Amino acid sequence: MNTFVKRTISGIILLIIIFGAIFAGGYVWLALMGILSIIGLYELFKALGINKTIMEYAAYILCAASYIVFGQNVLLAVYIMPVLYFIIIMAVYVIKWPGYDINMISKSLFTFCYAVLCMIFLYQIRLESIYYIWLVFISAWGSDTCAYVTGMLIGKHKMPGTLSPKKTIEGCVGGVLGAAIIGFIYGMAVSGTKTAVIFAVLCMAGSVVSQIGDLAASAVKRNCGIKDYGKLIPGHGGVMDRFDSLLFVAPVIYYIMSFALMYGLDIDFI
Repeated sequence: MNTFVKRTISGIILLIIIFGAIFAGGYVWLALMGILSIIGLYELFKALGINKTIMEYAAYILCAASYIVFGQNVLLAVYIMPVLYFIIIMAVYVIKWPGYDINMISKSLFTFCYAVLCMIFLYQIRLESIYYIWLVFISAWGSDTCAYVTGMLIGKHKMPGTLSPKKTIEGCVGGVLGAAIIGFIYGMAVSGTKTAVIFAVLCMAGSVVSQIGDLAASAVKRNCGIKDYGKLIPGHGGVMDRFDSLLFVAPVIYYIMSFALMYGLDIDFI
Protein backbone atom coordinates (compact mmCIF):
# COMPACT_ATOMS: atom_id res chain seq x y z
CA MET A 1 0.00 0.00 0.00
CA ASN A 2 1.59 3.29 -1.07
CA THR A 3 1.81 6.36 1.15
CA PHE A 4 -0.98 8.29 -0.61
CA VAL A 5 -3.51 5.46 -0.26
CA LYS A 6 -2.51 4.87 3.36
CA ARG A 7 -2.81 8.57 4.15
CA THR A 8 -6.19 8.80 2.43
CA ILE A 9 -7.67 5.78 4.21
CA SER A 10 -6.42 6.83 7.65
CA GLY A 11 -7.64 10.38 7.00
CA ILE A 12 -11.14 9.16 6.14
CA ILE A 13 -11.26 6.97 9.25
CA LEU A 14 -10.09 9.91 11.37
CA LEU A 15 -12.80 12.17 9.94
CA ILE A 16 -15.49 9.54 10.55
CA ILE A 17 -14.43 9.18 14.18
CA ILE A 18 -14.18 12.93 14.81
CA PHE A 19 -17.34 13.98 12.98
CA GLY A 20 -19.27 11.07 14.46
CA ALA A 21 -18.24 12.16 17.96
CA ILE A 22 -19.11 15.78 17.18
CA PHE A 23 -22.65 14.86 16.11
CA ALA A 24 -23.01 12.60 19.16
CA GLY A 25 -21.76 15.40 21.39
CA GLY A 26 -21.94 15.20 25.18
CA TYR A 27 -19.87 12.57 26.90
CA VAL A 28 -18.88 10.92 23.61
CA TRP A 29 -17.11 14.07 22.42
CA LEU A 30 -15.73 14.68 25.92
CA ALA A 31 -14.31 11.15 26.08
CA LEU A 32 -12.68 11.47 22.66
CA MET A 33 -11.06 14.76 23.63
CA GLY A 34 -9.80 13.18 26.85
CA ILE A 35 -8.29 10.24 24.98
CA LEU A 36 -6.64 12.56 22.45
CA SER A 37 -5.24 14.69 25.27
CA ILE A 38 -3.70 11.64 26.94
CA ILE A 39 -2.13 10.55 23.65
CA GLY A 40 -0.94 14.10 23.01
CA LEU A 41 0.71 14.19 26.43
CA TYR A 42 2.47 10.91 25.71
CA GLU A 43 3.73 12.14 22.33
CA LEU A 44 5.01 15.44 23.68
CA PHE A 45 6.67 14.01 26.79
CA LYS A 46 8.46 11.49 24.60
CA ALA A 47 9.46 14.07 21.97
CA LEU A 48 10.83 16.43 24.62
CA GLY A 49 12.77 13.63 26.32
CA ILE A 50 11.04 13.95 29.69
CA ASN A 51 8.90 10.81 29.54
CA LYS A 52 8.84 8.19 32.28
CA THR A 53 9.08 10.88 34.94
CA ILE A 54 6.84 11.88 37.83
CA MET A 55 5.81 14.96 35.84
CA GLU A 56 4.47 12.74 33.07
CA TYR A 57 2.47 10.52 35.40
CA ALA A 58 1.10 13.55 37.26
CA ALA A 59 0.03 15.04 33.91
CA TYR A 60 -1.99 11.93 33.06
CA ILE A 61 -3.79 12.03 36.42
CA LEU A 62 -4.52 15.75 36.22
CA CYS A 63 -5.64 15.37 32.61
CA ALA A 64 -8.18 12.70 33.52
CA ALA A 65 -9.34 14.78 36.50
CA SER A 66 -9.72 17.84 34.26
CA TYR A 67 -12.09 16.08 31.89
CA ILE A 68 -14.08 14.48 34.71
CA VAL A 69 -14.58 17.85 36.39
CA PHE A 70 -15.17 19.63 33.10
CA GLY A 71 -17.80 17.05 32.20
CA GLN A 72 -19.81 18.37 35.12
CA ASN A 73 -19.76 21.84 33.50
CA VAL A 74 -17.30 23.17 36.07
CA LEU A 75 -15.58 25.75 33.88
CA LEU A 76 -13.11 26.63 36.61
CA ALA A 77 -11.32 23.40 35.71
CA VAL A 78 -9.81 25.28 32.78
CA TYR A 79 -8.01 27.55 35.22
CA ILE A 80 -7.59 25.34 38.27
CA MET A 81 -5.98 22.27 36.70
CA PRO A 82 -3.00 23.98 35.01
CA VAL A 83 -2.27 25.88 38.24
CA LEU A 84 -2.60 22.70 40.28
CA TYR A 85 -0.30 20.87 37.87
CA PHE A 86 2.22 23.70 38.14
CA ILE A 87 2.18 23.45 41.95
CA ILE A 88 2.62 19.67 41.81
CA ILE A 89 5.58 19.72 39.42
CA MET A 90 7.21 22.53 41.41
CA ALA A 91 6.83 20.39 44.53
CA VAL A 92 8.48 17.51 42.66
CA TYR A 93 11.20 19.92 41.53
CA VAL A 94 11.94 20.82 45.15
CA ILE A 95 11.68 17.31 46.59
CA LYS A 96 13.78 15.72 43.83
CA TRP A 97 16.38 18.50 43.72
CA PRO A 98 18.79 18.34 41.92
CA GLY A 99 17.33 15.39 40.00
CA TYR A 100 15.15 17.64 37.85
CA ASP A 101 16.09 21.01 36.37
CA ILE A 102 14.06 24.05 35.42
CA ASN A 103 14.08 23.08 31.73
CA MET A 104 12.21 19.86 32.55
CA ILE A 105 9.69 21.79 34.63
CA SER A 106 9.13 24.32 31.83
CA LYS A 107 8.73 21.56 29.23
CA SER A 108 6.23 19.75 31.46
CA LEU A 109 4.05 22.82 31.92
CA PHE A 110 4.24 23.57 28.19
CA THR A 111 3.15 20.02 27.44
CA PHE A 112 0.17 20.14 29.80
CA CYS A 113 -1.06 23.49 28.47
CA TYR A 114 -0.62 22.39 24.85
CA ALA A 115 -2.15 18.91 24.95
CA VAL A 116 -4.76 19.37 27.69
CA LEU A 117 -5.71 23.01 28.22
CA CYS A 118 -6.04 23.83 24.51
CA MET A 119 -7.82 20.55 23.70
CA ILE A 120 -10.49 21.24 26.31
CA PHE A 121 -11.68 24.23 24.29
CA LEU A 122 -12.74 21.89 21.48
CA TYR A 123 -15.18 20.30 23.92
CA GLN A 124 -16.35 23.64 25.27
CA ILE A 125 -17.09 25.03 21.81
CA ARG A 126 -19.17 21.96 20.94
CA LEU A 127 -20.96 22.34 24.26
CA GLU A 128 -21.95 25.90 23.32
CA SER A 129 -23.22 24.97 19.84
CA ILE A 130 -22.52 22.39 17.19
CA TYR A 131 -22.57 25.23 14.66
CA TYR A 132 -19.49 26.89 16.17
CA ILE A 133 -17.25 23.81 16.21
CA TRP A 134 -17.13 23.72 12.42
CA LEU A 135 -15.50 27.15 12.44
CA VAL A 136 -12.46 25.60 14.08
CA PHE A 137 -12.12 22.97 11.37
CA ILE A 138 -12.68 25.50 8.60
CA SER A 139 -10.02 27.77 10.12
CA ALA A 140 -7.52 24.94 10.51
CA TRP A 141 -8.04 22.12 8.03
CA GLY A 142 -9.97 24.17 5.48
CA SER A 143 -7.31 26.88 5.57
CA ASP A 144 -4.53 24.30 5.28
CA THR A 145 -6.13 22.76 2.18
CA CYS A 146 -6.65 26.15 0.54
CA ALA A 147 -3.08 27.19 1.36
CA TYR A 148 -1.71 23.97 -0.14
CA VAL A 149 -3.73 24.29 -3.36
CA THR A 150 -2.91 27.99 -3.77
CA GLY A 151 0.76 27.39 -3.10
CA MET A 152 0.87 24.58 -5.66
CA LEU A 153 -0.91 26.66 -8.34
CA ILE A 154 0.57 30.13 -7.99
CA GLY A 155 3.08 30.00 -5.15
CA LYS A 156 6.31 31.79 -6.13
CA HIS A 157 7.57 33.81 -3.17
CA LYS A 158 8.96 31.72 -0.33
CA MET A 159 8.16 32.56 3.28
CA PRO A 160 11.07 34.27 5.08
CA GLY A 161 13.19 32.08 7.31
CA THR A 162 14.18 28.44 7.10
CA LEU A 163 11.50 26.84 9.28
CA SER A 164 9.21 25.82 6.42
CA PRO A 165 10.99 26.30 3.07
CA LYS A 166 8.11 24.84 1.03
CA LYS A 167 5.53 27.37 2.22
CA THR A 168 4.90 30.43 0.09
CA ILE A 169 3.43 33.86 0.79
CA GLU A 170 0.77 33.20 -1.85
CA GLY A 171 -0.14 29.95 -0.13
CA CYS A 172 -0.52 31.63 3.26
CA VAL A 173 -2.70 34.39 1.81
CA GLY A 174 -4.71 31.81 -0.11
CA GLY A 175 -5.29 29.90 3.12
CA VAL A 176 -6.65 32.99 4.87
CA LEU A 177 -8.90 34.01 1.96
CA GLY A 178 -10.01 30.43 1.37
CA ALA A 179 -11.01 30.03 5.03
CA ALA A 180 -12.93 33.32 4.84
CA ILE A 181 -14.83 32.20 1.74
CA ILE A 182 -15.69 28.82 3.23
CA GLY A 183 -16.74 30.51 6.48
CA PHE A 184 -18.98 32.93 4.55
CA ILE A 185 -20.63 30.11 2.58
CA TYR A 186 -21.14 28.15 5.79
CA GLY A 187 -22.69 31.19 7.49
CA MET A 188 -25.09 31.71 4.60
CA ALA A 189 -26.06 28.04 4.71
CA VAL A 190 -26.92 27.96 8.43
CA SER A 191 -28.18 31.50 9.02
CA GLY A 192 -27.91 34.59 6.82
CA THR A 193 -25.73 37.42 5.52
CA LYS A 194 -24.93 38.92 8.94
CA THR A 195 -23.78 35.58 10.32
CA ALA A 196 -21.90 34.82 7.10
CA VAL A 197 -19.85 38.00 7.44
CA ILE A 198 -19.11 37.26 11.11
CA PHE A 199 -18.06 33.70 10.29
CA ALA A 200 -15.87 34.91 7.43
CA VAL A 201 -14.01 37.29 9.74
CA LEU A 202 -13.71 34.62 12.41
CA CYS A 203 -12.28 32.12 9.95
CA MET A 204 -9.81 34.68 8.63
CA ALA A 205 -8.50 35.27 12.15
CA GLY A 206 -8.59 31.54 12.82
CA SER A 207 -6.60 30.84 9.66
CA VAL A 208 -3.80 33.20 10.72
CA VAL A 209 -3.64 31.56 14.16
CA SER A 210 -3.84 28.12 12.54
CA GLN A 211 -0.79 28.80 10.38
CA ILE A 212 1.12 30.05 13.41
CA GLY A 213 0.16 26.86 15.24
CA ASP A 214 1.31 24.71 12.35
CA LEU A 215 4.68 26.47 12.16
CA ALA A 216 5.06 26.37 15.96
CA ALA A 217 4.55 22.59 15.92
CA SER A 218 7.15 22.29 13.16
CA ALA A 219 9.58 24.38 15.20
CA VAL A 220 9.16 22.13 18.23
CA LYS A 221 9.77 19.03 16.10
CA ARG A 222 12.87 20.63 14.62
CA ASN A 223 14.17 21.35 18.11
CA CYS A 224 13.48 17.76 19.13
CA GLY A 225 15.06 16.34 15.97
CA ILE A 226 11.96 14.37 14.94
CA LYS A 227 9.80 14.27 11.80
CA ASP A 228 6.49 13.35 13.46
CA TYR A 229 5.23 13.29 17.03
CA GLY A 230 3.93 9.75 16.60
CA LYS A 231 2.72 7.06 14.22
CA LEU A 232 -0.84 6.55 15.43
CA ILE A 233 -2.39 7.92 12.22
CA PRO A 234 -0.65 6.30 9.21
CA GLY A 235 0.54 8.90 6.74
CA HIS A 236 -0.32 11.76 9.11
CA GLY A 237 1.85 11.10 12.16
CA GLY A 238 0.54 11.37 15.69
CA VAL A 239 -2.30 13.23 17.37
CA MET A 240 -0.20 16.35 17.84
CA ASP A 241 0.75 16.32 14.15
CA ARG A 242 -2.88 16.31 13.07
CA PHE A 243 -4.31 18.55 15.80
CA ASP A 244 -1.51 21.11 16.16
CA SER A 245 -3.33 23.92 14.35
CA LEU A 246 -6.74 23.01 15.84
CA LEU A 247 -5.31 23.44 19.33
CA PHE A 248 -4.28 27.01 18.53
CA VAL A 249 -7.54 27.92 16.82
CA ALA A 250 -10.00 26.49 19.38
CA PRO A 251 -9.27 28.94 22.25
CA VAL A 252 -9.30 31.89 19.84
CA ILE A 253 -12.68 30.97 18.31
CA TYR A 254 -14.13 30.24 21.74
CA TYR A 255 -13.13 33.55 23.31
CA ILE A 256 -14.05 35.68 20.30
CA MET A 257 -17.50 34.07 20.13
CA SER A 258 -17.92 34.31 23.91
CA PHE A 259 -17.12 38.02 23.99
CA ALA A 260 -19.26 38.68 20.91
CA LEU A 261 -22.26 36.91 22.42
CA MET A 262 -21.65 38.60 25.76
CA TYR A 263 -21.83 42.02 24.15
CA GLY A 264 -25.02 41.50 22.24
CA LEU A 265 -24.23 39.49 19.13
CA ASP A 266 -27.40 37.63 18.14
CA ILE A 267 -27.14 34.66 15.78
CA ASP A 268 -30.18 32.69 14.73
CA PHE A 269 -29.48 29.37 13.08
CA ILE A 270 -31.76 27.64 10.61
